[in-house]
Amino acid sequence: MNTKPFFKAHSKLILGVLVGATVGVNSPILASNVTLLSTTKSYAYGQTVLNKTVKDVTVKGRVIDAKTKEPLAGCNILVKDSKRGVNADANGNFSITADEKATLVFSFVGYEKQEIAIAGKSTIEVALVSSASDLEQVVVVGYGSSTKKDITGSVKSLKSAEFNQGIINSPEQLLQGKVSGVNVTSASGEPGGVQNISVRGPGGVRTGSTPLFVVDGLALDNSSSGGATNPLTFLNPQDIESIDVLKDASATAIYGSRGANGVILITTKKGKTGFSTFNYSTSYGFSKMARALDVFTADEYRQQVPAVGGVLEDLKASTDWQKEISRTALTKNHNISLGGGAEKLTYYASFGIQNQEGILKNNQLDRYSGRINVTQKLLEDRLTIDANINVSNTYNLRPPISSILGTAISTNPTYPAYDANGNPYSYVNGVNPLTTLKLEKDATSITRILGNISPSFKIMEGLVYKLNFGIDNSSSSRDLQSLASAVPLQDGRLETINITNTNRLIENYLTYTKTIQDHSFSALLGHSYQKFIFRGRSYSINKFPISDIEPIYNPGLGQDLTLANNKPTGYATNDELQSFFSRVNYQYKDKYLLTVTLRVDGSSKFGTNNKYGVFPSFSAGWRISEEEFLKGSALSNLKVRAGWGRTGNQEIPSKITQARFTSVVSSTTSYPLNETTDYPAGTSYTRLANPNIQWEQSTQTDLGIDFGLLNGALSGTIDVFNKVSGDILLEVIPADPVQPAGTYWTNVKDMTITNKGLEVELNYRRTSTSGITYEVGGNITFIDNVVKNSPYSVIPSGSASGSGLTSATINGYVNGQPIGTFFLKEFTGFDDKGISTYRDVDGDGIVTDKDRIAAGSALPTKQFNFFGRANYKGFDLSINFNGVLGNKIYDNTANANFYKLRLSKGINTTAEAIASSSESTNNSAPVSTRYLKDGAFLRLNNLTLGYNVNTKALGISKWVSALRLSVTGQNLAVFTKYDGYDPEVNTDRTINGITSYGIDYLSYPKAKSVIFGLNISF
Repeated sequence: MNTKPFFKAHSKLILGVLVGATVGVNSPILASNVTLLSTTKSYAYGQTVLNKTVKDVTVKGRVIDAKTKEPLAGCNILVKDSKRGVNADANGNFSITADEKATLVFSFVGYEKQEIAIAGKSTIEVALVSSASDLEQVVVVGYGSSTKKDITGSVKSLKSAEFNQGIINSPEQLLQGKVSGVNVTSASGEPGGVQNISVRGPGGVRTGSTPLFVVDGLALDNSSSGGATNPLTFLNPQDIESIDVLKDASATAIYGSRGANGVILITTKKGKTGFSTFNYSTSYGFSKMARALDVFTADEYRQQVPAVGGVLEDLKASTDWQKEISRTALTKNHNISLGGGAEKLTYYASFGIQNQEGILKNNQLDRYSGRINVTQKLLEDRLTIDANINVSNTYNLRPPISSILGTAISTNPTYPAYDANGNPYSYVNGVNPLTTLKLEKDATSITRILGNISPSFKIMEGLVYKLNFGIDNSSSSRDLQSLASAVPLQDGRLETINITNTNRLIENYLTYTKTIQDHSFSALLGHSYQKFIFRGRSYSINKFPISDIEPIYNPGLGQDLTLANNKPTGYATNDELQSFFSRVNYQYKDKYLLTVTLRVDGSSKFGTNNKYGVFPSFSAGWRISEEEFLKGSALSNLKVRAGWGRTGNQEIPSKITQARFTSVVSSTTSYPLNETTDYPAGTSYTRLANPNIQWEQSTQTDLGIDFGLLNGALSGTIDVFNKVSGDILLEVIPADPVQPAGTYWTNVKDMTITNKGLEVELNYRRTSTSGITYEVGGNITFIDNVVKNSPYSVIPSGSASGSGLTSATINGYVNGQPIGTFFLKEFTGFDDKGISTYRDVDGDGIVTDKDRIAAGSALPTKQFNFFGRANYKGFDLSINFNGVLGNKIYDNTANANFYKLRLSKGINTTAEAIASSSESTNNSAPVSTRYLKDGAFLRLNNLTLGYNVNTKALGISKWVSALRLSVTGQNLAVFTKYDGYDPEVNTDRTINGITSYGIDYLSYPKAKSVIFGLNISF
């Protein structure tokens, strides 16, 4: 055989093999049989490499937005037909080494891809053009993601750059006013205080309005982790990359029973391949009480008390008690993060500290949080493992808020605050609120660990299996301490409450995607199992001696351990959810869209006959702008959407469907055998089993339009929705009086709660010829809520507080009226004796509870937000307003404190107490429409001015890639007729677990804040 021609033709190849064998595969010449000198290019023949000498060059440059001229941080730059790539830094700068004849590909989410040949260039300036309306923006939709253009349900996505700024304690505050149909109400101004949030209105009696929160794929339990703080306070807002809100049932049905109130998906930050950063941010905020109650000053008090026939006690001081119990509060924030990665591994890690003083003295919220997110690719990228873990500790110190506020607004302002020795002044009539601050303490420490691991494996082309295992574990310890005191006289006491809350989740699902010519579809099939364990224990000790040692540090000093006063208590619940879910997405020619979802949920809370509920949804979309007849028109985007879906609710007490027994002997639990009062011992029912209770269900229809004009500069969304909740879960009185229990749980078949409305969002962006980029936009929601076919004339949901008012019903569920309707006697003025009069509705000559009327609702009928942003060179300015209309507030604070009788007894009030000269000083103030007020407001929520320092001009860009300075004003102004501390309020006055709305009683005042910030990236 003649081998000469073969060796002649392949001599270079053979030489390569010989050299490789000589120097070894780990040499710098042939590492891993792949190329390896910067001056060579390699060609593979089987497992052999042939080197051809080429010239590599280093190219530097900057990537910016073609319109705004703003840098595109994180833009991906890839050498075409290779795996070599980098990401632009925070200023849009990049540097990459490549063959001088290579082509660079620039890509960024929301922008059109651009290719540029190097062709000997050493510097490249790239301006990417935004795709119309950012239609390629990635949106998380539950068990996957999609692009904005392909969404068929009502979904809103917010990125971190759009979040509200200021002192932020929880995710709800980040999106307040930003999403149509979503109403966020701060229950109080307390740091870490509860945030009430509803998506398209509340839809159940016991469900409240809280949506399901999902963090990086782990569905959270909305129950409290202990103490009085918001359960979501554990999450550092600096770690959040995006928040996606699923509003209609066609979008939320994939979460079945837990999606009735909407779903909020939180995605945390992750590292980026080829882009390593180290970031430090800090801020210092200063807060003061935004609006104090306008009680009488000392001079006004001296005039008004005698004027109403009271006896003036004047100690010659002039004390502003609200000022004495409050302060200028300091908030410090420090956050460190680092992220980056190589081709196979990306990481993100952060550590944050927030120390926030409350504007009331002895109030502090400290949060320490750490997070690590890692993504690892293995097995030639067939296996991807995502791991996330968040660890946080919050410490919350609270004074007795209602007590000190109630005392501060009512105490005689002529009393001095301090005595000659600098101690709180002691006076006979009442307790100095400063003394209460010294004696009372409420301290809670919560540790929470949230983590999940999500490996996904590509079984074959288009078919991916994913496992999601997560755990959310929180434990809290709360100490309620009262120090022993001689003046005022009180025994010391310590009560400790320990709570643990564990949430475990395991999910398995398959996703298959396929495209055949003009047809594209994806199918999802999965199983989920989630277990919740909630446990609490408490114990207390009484009669501590007066000592410098606080009971919290030595409980053994307590002298009273009797069970009568200090019996330990405890409780535990164990609930489980098992689900099967599926979803199919279909597209034809990228303009006809269809989504079908089905979820089957089983809950341990229900009886044997109805453990499982079925929750389907359907939605479709038509991208009309892709049709030929609209090509070239002013409409850059036009899509119509329609969807219908059913979701469910399981929020009933655990084990309520099971029988309950007692062995206690009493007249209500045992049965006498004769006419005597002797009750024999035994075991009897206190609740009968009810295996027929089933899921409360909510169906929702949504019609929507997404549009874009002027090449995407003007964009908007319009949605019309109708949500109806039925099979309402309710605790009712049995028709048969011969029952072991006075009430029982059931589904009220005919009762419905309906929310229907209209949502409109508009956004306009433009860059002027002078280089100023500005954006204006806003949203408005019109919503109506109504309760129908309730078995009761009113289901009480809110009760009054205060002397003579306790337990009086303020609002509830009334047939033909919205949730939160105020059901009150109608105040009509005063009679000739100065006593309050009320309308006799039924005309029977006497005013009773039968004469109560539906006097308006706490739920707003209109919610709105508008904003503006502008950028010029390194400066940026943003402003944000939000507000509501059509709602009422019951001023329980005024009802309990501000009327003439109290002023005549030497208790301070406001001018409201003497507004009517005809009112008698003997007139009482029962619950009525007299204290029902307009709750509408417009708030200047945020105003931020920032400056991005040009680090390149300063000559420090080699070390500092970005440097930003900012100042933010938060809650700078509120325009309202309401004269309480703040119109955005909701004191929890729940009755039997039924959520109350719109009641203000000694609520923690809101703060007005100014925050100075620094952000620096290396």
